[in-house]
Amino acid sequence: MKSAILPPVHVDPQLRADLESVLSEGETLAGFTEASVRSAVQHRLAQKELSARADAAWVDYRSTGVSYPVDEVHAELQAKLEARRAQLRGKCRPAST
Repeated sequence: MKSAILPPVHVDPQLRADLESVLSEGETLAGFTEASVRSAVQHRLAQKELSARADAAWVDYRSTGVSYPVDEVHAELQAKLEARRAQLRGKCRPAST
């Protein structure tokens, strides 16, 4: 796939100086900008997905009247989180010698 170029962004000199002062060794301004844009896009996509899921849940509730107590939902989410953490801990164990 061909790469595309983002439009130039005009910023005040202080912002550019601040940006250059926080670059890691070997990091370029272009690399930082690309990483920042990617992160912002991923964040916006996640927000959009969450909003769509919330809208669908609201429509479902309005049509069925079925809802779940917050304690139940919280407990289920906590269990999923703990299971995922346990799974990740298993992947990160050092090899036995």
